[in-house]
Amino acid sequence: MARALGLLLGLILRASSDAGERNNWAVLVETSRYWYNYRHAANTLSFYHTVKRLGIPDSQIILMMAEDVPCNSRNAKPGTVFNERNHKLNLYGTEVEVDYRGDEVSVENFLRLLTGRHPPSTPRNKRLLSDASSNIFIFITGHSGEEFIKFQDWEELTSNDIADAFKQMQQQRRYKQIFWVSDTCQAATLQNQFYSPNILAFGSSGKKENSYSHHIDPELGVAVIDRFTFHALDKLERLLPSSPETVRSFTSWFNPVLLKAHPELRADLFQRDPAATLLTEFLASTGRPRFQGGLLPAASAQGAAIDLAKRNASLPSPAVERVLSSQWEASVLHFQSQVDDLWAQLKAKMLLAVEGGFQGTKEVDRGQLLLWLSVFSFVGLGAAAL
Repeated sequence: MARALGLLLGLILRASSDAGERNNWAVLVETSRYWYNYRHAANTLSFYHTVKRLGIPDSQIILMMAEDVPCNSRNAKPGTVFNERNHKLNLYGTEVEVDYRGDEVSVENFLRLLTGRHPPSTPRNKRLLSDASSNIFIFITGHSGEEFIKFQDWEELTSNDIADAFKQMQQQRRYKQIFWVSDTCQAATLQNQFYSPNILAFGSSGKKENSYSHHIDPELGVAVIDRFTFHALDKLERLLPSSPETVRSFTSWFNPVLLKAHPELRADLFQRDPAATLLTEFLASTGRPRFQGGLLPAASAQGAAIDLAKRNASLPSPAVERVLSSQWEASVLHFQSQVDDLWAQLKAKMLLAVEGGFQGTKEVDRGQLLLWLSVFSFVGLGAAAL
């Protein structure tokens, strides 16, 4: 059994080290709320549909949004979100899976998501289960200023906060490459403090510049999409998993005149040329399955494989042990509660029999009483042992 486990972990280690087989993830965040920020929900859902169309499954997309727009009382088309005035596609359809909603979209939860520092009770769909082979695409939109972005109009996330979270991710081997894209005012300043390797960062506007909306839907009475996301979709809607588009060709696509801002790409932390980095390395699921032809030696790979498994576990190793311990304690407590119930029933029957005997209302069956006493003593000893 131990040898078989070692062989299996060796296969996992060998497969995860292959550069062509990636565990890609997308994190999409709408940081604002309220009806007048309709366009931010549309921005986020537009990128959600893009990465999903390109093959990244919902199980590897973390979607964070207030989710107050679709059912807002001012929404003339309840249960819908559109990114253009002709209402061709309802972005908020039945296949949208929101992982963090309402007040769950907070600075604390966003940083916990990146660093993997969750309470043990956090479900899988709220965890970024990336590893050292993962390319992570992060899109964030909302209201911001110089080197900070607001979360739901009452707290702020700074560039330093994000930079330190990325550093923890790098130390924990939670990513291979990160592509950070922000559509917000002064977006490029959010990436100023980044210092971890293998990160590309692209902001929709420069310092002291705004990120403007594109057009208003007269029926809804609000702007339905921002200029940056609108023009990004012009490029991304033609993207296929096999497309040769690069990060450089994507970032060069935007016209500052149309945006009324100057998007900025930061690539000094990235070890490759953005012109030679495919856009689908982040926005698509392009990893190809590879089958191992023979068994790997368990002895040579077992130790490293176990370390990798611990690093990539959804919980740190001590936390896993605590969870297992708590599960065992819960089982013991459940058994003990059943024993206590049986004990109470036996005690009640004994008291009834004894009281009935002393009061002369019923003759005590000595054999039955001895049997109850024996069972009573056995259960008592068992409960004490637990």
